[in-house]
Parts: sequence; structure tokens; C-alpha cells
Amino acid sequence: MEGLITKIETGSLAEELELVAGDKILSVNGRTPLDIIDLSFLLADEEIELLIEHADGERELIEFDKDADEELGAEFESAVFDGVRRCKNHCVFCFVDMIAPNMRKTLSVKDDDYRLSFLFGNFITLTNLTARDFHRIKKYHLSPLFVSIHTMNPELRAKMLRTKLGANIQAQLDELERAGVEYHTQVVLCKDLNDDAELDYTIAEVLKRQPHALSLAIVPVGVTRHRRDPFPLKQFDKESAAKVIAQVEAFQRKARKELGRTFIYLGDEFYFLAEKDFPPVEYYDDFPQIENGIGMTRNFIEEFNSEKFSADKKIVVDVISGTSFAKVLKRLVDAPNVRILPVVNKFFGERVNVSGLLTGGDIIEALKSSDRQRDLILIPATALRAGEEVFLDDVTLAELRQTFAPAQVLPIHDGFEFRKALEGLII
Repeated sequence: MEGLITKIETGSLAEELELVAGDKILSVNGRTPLDIIDLSFLLADEEIELLIEHADGERELIEFDKDADEELGAEFESAVFDGVRRCKNHCVFCFVDMIAPNMRKTLSVKDDDYRLSFLFGNFITLTNLTARDFHRIKKYHLSPLFVSIHTMNPELRAKMLRTKLGANIQAQLDELERAGVEYHTQVVLCKDLNDDAELDYTIAEVLKRQPHALSLAIVPVGVTRHRRDPFPLKQFDKESAAKVIAQVEAFQRKARKELGRTFIYLGDEFYFLAEKDFPPVEYYDDFPQIENGIGMTRNFIEEFNSEKFSADKKIVVDVISGTSFAKVLKRLVDAPNVRILPVVNKFFGERVNVSGLLTGGDIIEALKSSDRQRDLILIPATALRAGEEVFLDDVTLAELRQTFAPAQVLPIHDGFEFRKALEGLII
């Protein structure tokens, strides 16, 4: 149970104390921090005794004074020092259970950690929380959290999460609210399971929980070719996706009239499936769940169109995209030197069509299928693992660049970068 330092910020307190990468923080003023939340509160004192273990195993007690608001200036291997809380559920729709076998173990970690929910927006089911966890949430006022609801029907939720603890959702949300905690919610919608009347009930129940409930995102279930679970999951098609959109739009109109905001947001995939236009930007309010893929397409379009676009005709560009988002890109860019290349996801299965789940192998195969010479290859940054230059199949960005040299390969994060790259401004 220790905080392993991986980086020291220049000019920071940590540098002044001569801490280095590889040092471990064992205790602060005699207390062992469980995570960076604990550490932050413990370091709020002005007089500090810091117990460090160096890489060679030697321990050192460092005593110093600091300003109350002065930060340490160190980055850690993990935000949690006592290990990530694993999810004990076996949800019928769990995407982690659908990844390919023999992939690196970190991709198979199912976290259900309230600390990662607070720090990074990870969704939690609440079923793995202990009384001590609720105490810490209240003590540190960890708000907002991100909660996977899926359904407010207790029996159905227990069935979908495959744990009787799933039925406790109402009481657990009550406990969060008594602690003054706000939360965003999510529904993974499964056809003929928690949709139709069940979805009406869930939306109505979550709406009642304002102001603690801040938003509700509804995303369609995804299924890869590696799924082995016998539970009969059904995916949405064009007709059923359009039905969900119409159902939710009625709630959205009412919410905007009564609340002044949409509150309920649909995942982009529903609009792709139904072949319908995305709502206007104002319907996404301040994009409260964009990291959950809610409104990413509309936001990308708005960023791209924020200034007049003029493609650089001197460069030949291949733009890599999932098959669904490629249609959007083709509407944005009409230039003979720019080719939008939709990549079929053979790794996870052809029905998985989002850009963020493209693998390096599939991208390389798609590019090699064309003998066209290109100066620039643009890839979605979301296809790379967070903080790394590695695709989900362990192909590295460096390998991709080496394969197609001398063409440049650039990861693109948003519509602004996309436009600038095509204009030749960030080559």
C-alpha cells in the first residue's frame, strides 16, 4: 500500500525535497494514504513528516513546512495506492467480458472503484461499495460521481448485473443524496430487456432525483465477436434505434421546457444506427457526458465548422475512421486530395463500428489495401490507449509510422485539430 512516484514536476515542492521517480510515499504525518485523495488531504497541513522509501529500499523521513495550498508536484503510477476495486458483478452486457482472449491483463480489469469515478468519471454500479466506502465519500464529499443505473426496476437490475445487490439502487442513491453527493447516471440499453416501458420508468425515476441527479446518458449495448455469454442480448437496428430516439425526444422536449436543459442524452450510435441527424448543439447543454461518447460527433462538427475551412491542396491525406463516423467526415470534407478511409473492425467484429475501438492491425491492413501514395495519415486519437501510443491490439504508433514512412501519421483529438491538419497547419 504505497504511492509510487513516476514523475516530478520542474520547480515543484517535490523537486525541492529531492524526490525522484521511483520513490514511494509510505506515510504522511504517520498516516498511510490509500490514494491521491487521501494524500491531498494529508498534505493540506502546513507541518509535514513524509516517510519515503527509495528505489534501493532505503527509507527516509523528511520533515518540512509548506503553505496550506501548496501542492507536492508529483505524478504517481496509480491514483489508488491500495489497488483498484474490482467489479464482482457479471453483467449480461459487460464489454470487458467481450474482448479477445490472451490480451494483456490490464484490458481485462473490471473496475468498480468510487475513487476512479470521482477522479476520472469512470462509471460505478454501487454494488461493490462497503459501509467504509460510503463513509469516505461523505467525509471527503466526493462529488460528482458517475453511476451506472441501467434500470431503476430493482428485480430487473439484479438480473442484468447478476447480483442481488443490484436491487439496492434506490437505497444507495438515497444514501448518496443524504451525504450531499451529486451524480451523473448512465443506462446501457439492451433491446427487449430494459427498453420501452422499462426505459420510461427509469427516466421518470431519475428525473425525480434532481437536483442530485445531474444527467442521464443512454447508450446502446455493444457486442463483439468474442462474446461467449449465453444470455441472449439483442442489439438495435435502424428501426428500433429510431423508436428509441422518438421515445427519448418526448422526455427531452419536456425537460427543456420545464428545466431549461435537456438532462437526458442519447449516445451517438443511436443516430448513426437510425440514420438520423444529430440534435443541435444546444441540446447537449454543456456536454456533461462527452467523455462517455455523448455528443462527441456534434461537438466535432461544431469545432470543425468554427472557422472557414480551406484544404491544403499540396498534401495528399488519408483519414482513418470507424465505419459510422466516416459518413460524417465525408460530409465535412469534399476535397480531391483528401480520402476518408472507413476501416472495418475485424478484430472485435464488423458490428463494432466506432473509431475508438479500431486496432492498429486493422488500420494497417486497410491502408495497405490501397497503393495510393499519401503525405499524411490522420488517425483517431481515441483508438490509442489513454496516455500511451499503443492500440488495443498492442500495435504501437511507432510501428504504424515505420510501416508507412515517409508519410506522417498524426493522432487527431478533435475537430479543431482535424481542420488544422487538413489545412497543413500542424504537419
